[in-house]
This record gives sequence, structure tokens and C-alpha cells, in this order.
Amino acid sequence: MLNHLWSLMLLSGILWGTLNGTLAATTQGLIDAASEAVSLSLAMLGIMSFWCGILEIGNQAGLIDWLAERLGGILDFLFPGLEPGHPARKPIAVNIVANMLGLGMAATPAGLEAMQKLSDGSDTATDSMCTFLILNVSSLQLIPVSMIAFRSRYGSTNPSAVLGPALAATVCSTAAAVLFCQIMNRRQRP
Repeated sequence: MLNHLWSLMLLSGILWGTLNGTLAATTQGLIDAASEAVSLSLAMLGIMSFWCGILEIGNQAGLIDWLAERLGGILDFLFPGLEPGHPARKPIAVNIVANMLGLGMAATPAGLEAMQKLSDGSDTATDSMCTFLILNVSSLQLIPVSMIAFRSRYGSTNPSAVLGPALAATVCSTAAAVLFCQIMNRRQRP
């Protein structure tokens, strides 16, 4: 479906450029945008590779296990049905820490691993899976590294100016997500 939507938008732009006599400008815009997309993708790939490497070093050094232990109380609160030795706790902790640092791209592998380990094998999402998904969607981050990198890449005079608004937004959205999950968990308990 998304491929059809993008194709429709692209064809509409080309048709509009042809009808208005600006096909040359439309073509040049398409080429410039494609070049910029490749350049930006390479820059973001470098940032993601760096942070994934840092996470892997932290994992091999035992830092991730230490963080998972320190986040135990938070994980117990957020995931009441998850026993302390559950194999999903470590990837959940990695995902939460990476997201808090604004490294959503680097958090994705741990998030996928956590979802696999939270699954009970059925086609229905478990309560823990729903809580984890809602927490991720809430944009939990303290330092928006990706946003700062984008702003820096495009010449912002103060790339870190987004820190205050981003922190306020993440506190509100994460608090709403946690509150929603707690209300839903209490409703389902007898």
C-alpha cells in the first residue's frame, strides 16, 4: 500500500511539473532530493553504527547487565507479569537506555529481540508486549541525539536548542503512556 502511495505522489509531481511547464525543475529537484537522501542516509548510518558499536562494547563489558539490574524496579513497575529472571528484561533495558539517549535506530534490534522474548507463541500480543510497544511509541528520550545530528547536518546555529522542548515532550508522552498502561493492567486484574 505504501509503495502505491509513494508512486502516486511521484507520478502526480511529474504530471504537475509537465502541465505547468516546469518539468526540468521537477527533474532537477528529484535528482537533488535523491542525492541529499543518500548523503543523509550515510551520515545517519555512521551515527547508528557508532552507537550500536558502543552498545555492543557495553554488552561485552557487562554494562548492559548492570543497567538491566539497576532498572529492575522500573521494569517491575512497568511489567508486573515479568519475573526477575525473564530473558526479555535485558533487551528491554537496552532498548530503554538507547531510547533515553535518543538512539531510536540503535534501540531497534534490542526492541525486536525483546518482543520475540515477550511473545507467548500465539498470534495475540501479551500485556507485556503492549506495554513495551506503548512505551516505545511514547518517544522516551532524554537526549535527542538523532535530532541534534539532523540539525547539525543542516547547518543549525544551535543544534542542541531542541533539548528543552524535547525533554518536556518526552516527559508528557511517557507519563501518559505509563499511566495508560497502569490503568489497563489494573482493569485486567481480578
